[in-house]
Amino acid sequence: MTVLPDDGLSLAAEFPDATHEQWQRLVEGVLRKSGKEASGTAAEDALSTPLEDGLRARPLYTADDSAPEPGLPGFAPFVRGGRAEGNTLGGWDVRQRHTTADNSAVLGDLENGVTSLWLAVGERGIPVSSLGRVLDGVFLDLAPVVLDPGPEVASAADELLRLYEERGVAREAARGNLGADPLGFAARTGAEAFDFAPVAALARRCAEEYPGLRALTVDALPYHEAGGSAAQELGASLATGVAYLRELAEAGLSVEQAVGQLEFRYAATADQFLTIAKLRAARRLWARVAEVCGAPGGQVQHAVTSPVMMSRRDPWVNMLRTTVATLAAGVGGAESVTVLPFDHALGLPDAFARRIARNTSTILVEESHLSRVIDPAGGSWYVERLTDELAHAGWEFFQHIEQQGGQAAVLSSGRLREDLAITWAARSAKLARRREPITGVSEFPNLAERLPERTPAPEVPSGGLPRVRRDEAYEALRARSDAHLAATGSRPRIFLAALGPAAAHTARLAFASNLFQAGGIEPVTEGEFADSGATEACLCSSDTLYEEQAAAVAGELRSAGAGHVFLAGRPGEYPGVDAYVFAGCDAVAVLSATLDRMGVS
Repeated sequence: MTVLPDDGLSLAAEFPDATHEQWQRLVEGVLRKSGKEASGTAAEDALSTPLEDGLRARPLYTADDSAPEPGLPGFAPFVRGGRAEGNTLGGWDVRQRHTTADNSAVLGDLENGVTSLWLAVGERGIPVSSLGRVLDGVFLDLAPVVLDPGPEVASAADELLRLYEERGVAREAARGNLGADPLGFAARTGAEAFDFAPVAALARRCAEEYPGLRALTVDALPYHEAGGSAAQELGASLATGVAYLRELAEAGLSVEQAVGQLEFRYAATADQFLTIAKLRAARRLWARVAEVCGAPGGQVQHAVTSPVMMSRRDPWVNMLRTTVATLAAGVGGAESVTVLPFDHALGLPDAFARRIARNTSTILVEESHLSRVIDPAGGSWYVERLTDELAHAGWEFFQHIEQQGGQAAVLSSGRLREDLAITWAARSAKLARRREPITGVSEFPNLAERLPERTPAPEVPSGGLPRVRRDEAYEALRARSDAHLAATGSRPRIFLAALGPAAAHTARLAFASNLFQAGGIEPVTEGEFADSGATEACLCSSDTLYEEQAAAVAGELRSAGAGHVFLAGRPGEYPGVDAYVFAGCDAVAVLSATLDRMGVS
């Protein structure tokens, strides 16, 4: 053993502590250089990022950013997890969804890392009569089964319970959820919530005979998929859960039994910190509801990677999105996680897509050891503060629903639809201006890509709240371009006129090329306009060269036949220039109008 000499050098050099005020002074200096004047807290606010629900992510968090005591894992208010051991014993439950009667796919998933099944049963999924065939060879005492049966919950539940009895599964060994969600069905279809009496009977039967089986799911995905914010998702789920508690109590179940019959389902997005905070806030809010009802208890959570974030173009990027979302779900403390396959938006997944989906959880649990730490985000000043702020916003929306008569009332009146539509409209504006970029769609699109072909998935329930996607506006533009390509053999084109040396035009040339391709418009950067096959053009260069050459070049392009001339840069006064494209412009409006002028319908 070698002993190092004591040379008096401290590895933890005694630098003086920097104060918050000193940091603010530095921020003020940076802002002044960019032409902005602000001081103190205002300077700090200038660097904050607005989030939905009126929240803001600040640039700096310190120990002074107070949040309520989160407690201990497994104890109220359950912010740090619903179980004292978290997911450390074996990772989270890897729950994969199946919508067709494909026994080989089910067995393949279970043999390769999946630990529970989520089955869409009924008219738009697996026929109830086929449930036994789908589960043939499945050890039902080892693999929990979660049903998504819609209004056919009674018949689907009877069939599953019959299979348990037929195959000798002890009642205490049965695990899963029968999936009754009348209000979720109403949200999806616009129909009245189906009769709760059979649901209450199932809940009583589960509570008395099947201790590991729950009867009801509080599914927040319909509100997320309608464009709702994280707080709206939380508020709607609380209102639904409270409505179910009331119904179960009226049916004669104790509060403890009623609380024990609910499982909550939330979306996990690629906004990892917001997802972590949402799951933590959801447990805190439900703990408060349960406490008021007289039956303190934790919330059982099933997280599903967001369908809203899944893109149809460049679907391979969805693998990255779902990886981040799954990480956030695990860190947030979800007991079960479903990773949607990367080709989810294109149709039924193939074997490769299912394999990647299940391996996403396996890598995070087995190789990244993410589950070995209970509440990995706990103690982060940012996460704790965001959890607290999101909990308050979610509770406020919950109260908003309750004041209008509860979840059933706001669904039937259309008020919830209006609230979600307002949120989605604001987000759509950010997407259109590429303030929220979509890789492979609004940023870095690939017009030459060949999309994988998939068998169409079963039709999903409709008629109620809309289902939105982040890529929908750009997908409509790309579909127009695809139709034009199929009809004419070429895509609509635009000529990018680069002025001056590469150092002057490269940045704006790349910007313009990226923007127009997002709408399916092929940029032409070589040769002359007359030979490009384009009908419109865009000038790309520096502000200095625009002053010197823009007007003359625009005139030349018009003489050569350009019907419309853009300039890549902030709006100015340049003769011959019709419109400007720049960071923050409404890209969807620009691209739609351009395709209209080009006759691309």
